Amino acid sequence: MDSPQTLSLSPAAALDFLIGHGRSLTTGNQRVALGLAGGPGVGKSTLAVQLVEALNRESPGLAAYVPMDGFHMQHAKLEKLGIAHEKGMPHTFEAAGFADFLERLKTATGPVSGPVYSRKIEDVVPDAFSVEGGVKLLVVEGNYLLLATAPWWRVRPLLDSAVLIDVPRETVRARLIKRHGEEGLFSEERNREHIERVDLANYDLVARSRPRADIVIDLTTES
Repeated sequence: MDSPQTLSLSPAAALDFLIGHGRSLTTGNQRVALGLAGGPGVGKSTLAVQLVEALNRESPGLAAYVPMDGFHMQHAKLEKLGIAHEKGMPHTFEAAGFADFLERLKTATGPVSGPVYSRKIEDVVPDAFSVEGGVKLLVVEGNYLLLATAPWWRVRPLLDSAVLIDVPRETVRARLIKRHGEEGLFSEERNREHIERVDLANYDLVARSRPRADIVIDLTTES
């Protein structure tokens, strides 16, 4: 496998680059998928949403946002399995279901609905978005798009281009403390423990999948 192209860009420059890259992928007649991978707190979901909005301003209906987070296991299932405290780790997702969903999306010619994850309730909301039949570019976003372990390995071949977004580990820690605190669902002590035990472990795991990307964007940011 060739080494990924590596770029160091501000968030604004990264968005400009991704707009051009996304546009270049849609020159054929087939629906294509652009993956934006990265650890928690790196800013990939913000970039993905901005990218879809920008492309659709130019060409309405061209792109759709497809978040991996909608395939968290339902919280009730995690409780039943006794792994709710591990929520966010790769084995707490319906990874095979996510791969099945992407396979369906790649070939669908009519509307397909999908789930999202709500941080307001810390659970999955089914059928919360729809990908219309005319969409040419799926902007797929999530932590584990590049993992080589089963069943996550099924995802990477479905991505026509894979971009890894990264920021320094200490920046991620600060962002996640702020994010969890703003939601106000748990104590600060619980949030810090979860960040250290789960989120930063996931960040490290995703970092090891860096060589499986086509492009790596190291974001230069103040916070």
